[in-house]
Amino acid sequence: MITLLRSIAPELLVATFVVVGMVAAAAAQPSVPEDVAAPPADAERTPSGLASKVVQAGTGNQYPSATSQVTVHYSGWLTSGSMFDSSVTRGMPATFPLDGVIRGWTEGLQLMVVGEKRRFWIPAELGYGSRARPGIPADSMLVFDVELLGIR
Repeated sequence: MITLLRSIAPELLVATFVVVGMVAAAAAQPSVPEDVAAPPADAERTPSGLASKVVQAGTGNQYPSATSQVTVHYSGWLTSGSMFDSSVTRGMPATFPLDGVIRGWTEGLQLMVVGEKRRFWIPAELGYGSRARPGIPADSMLVFDVELLGIR
């Protein structure tokens, strides 16, 4: 194998690795949900205004509490379809306490069981409100696809 690699022109080898890397990155890039602009009519709604829809049923039977620590994969978009964050793209799940995140996440993840993937439409009041964040304008509805991987 080493002899084979030595016989390939360095420029070709670098180009091959770049193309393979770009294909892998594109494969990890979640696509924008078709319903990103607004919750569909069949979305569940809570009294607070949080809307959600199960994308993939879970296998667990335990729900996290407001103080649980959870491990998730997620991607977040603005209603324009602009992605602002994604653990999926980074290739690394995120772990955090539910009482340390935006209210829409605290409320929404308590509806999920392990293995479930759910889409959330989080109104600004349950997100960052009038505070702008990097990549997120003030008063934005946030759309997240979240897969619950574990609860502690």
